[in-house]
Amino acid sequence: MILKGQNFRILLFDSTANKFKCVGMATSCTITQNSNTDEGGTKDDVGLAAKPVVTSQGWSVSVESLNVQDTAAMLTAIKNMTKFTLLWDETSTSNNQSLLGEAYQRIGEAYLNDATFQFDDRTNSSKSLQFTGSGPIEHDSTAPYEAISTGAYTKGQFVRLFLSSDNTATPNAVIAAARTLSLHVSLSLEVATTKDTPGTWDVQEPTALNYDISTGALVRGADTITSSVGGKSFADLEDIKEAGTPVKWQIANVSGDNQRTKGTIICSGSCLITQLQANAAVRQNADYSATLTGYGAYTVGA
Repeated sequence: MILKGQNFRILLFDSTANKFKCVGMATSCTITQNSNTDEGGTKDDVGLAAKPVVTSQGWSVSVESLNVQDTAAMLTAIKNMTKFTLLWDETSTSNNQSLLGEAYQRIGEAYLNDATFQFDDRTNSSKSLQFTGSGPIEHDSTAPYEAISTGAYTKGQFVRLFLSSDNTATPNAVIAAARTLSLHVSLSLEVATTKDTPGTWDVQEPTALNYDISTGALVRGADTITSSVGGKSFADLEDIKEAGTPVKWQIANVSGDNQRTKGTIICSGSCLITQLQANAAVRQNADYSATLTGYGAYTVGA
């Protein structure tokens, strides 16, 4: 029988439980194994055909998921440059979480080097994780594993971006009439192998951490605002952009009137507005998008 995608899963090692656990509520995954080669042909070879020789090997894994309840944990891991142990294998049972130990199953260590968390209005929030392998991958049909709970959906309108007007005040105003929100974090890696490194597998070393936030909103909304929490308008963001100085931000769970009451703070920091674009096409709602580039390190939580 042809293997279906839901039965081919990525698992992360949980050092507390000492077992591998599936990435919960995953929707897709991609595993890439690559080789770098040098031309190995010499004058001793007859003919014109190339004869490449493998000089190094690498691998990467990407996974998409509708579970964003571990956003804080993922942000902490990428900020602390934590190395993960990953496993991919065929799975079975009613929740597709039991490992079968197939011949193509592999385990290896990797850095979480790219993560995007999407919180859009009237949609299920999602995350996209990219891992880059550091060192070899190996087969272990006896790897311990444990099933996890299925998790829960998070609607994007219940996670919002708060901004201040400077780099000292607490961010207490939401983006008014917001429709989209995305947090992207990137960890730069460089190959750190030397002549002392055995084998052909690339070993990676973190070198830099960057992040940015993207948001989109209507230039002017038509909602009746009954919440006492203020909002940042397009004009406010123009003022911040023109000042060219950092402001404080927070991304938090929200509830209450107009989804403006701040609850648990997911992450916070300082940023510069580096791009602001308004769109006003005929017979369409006028809207705008903004890109906020991280200024210094972010904080998980407040």
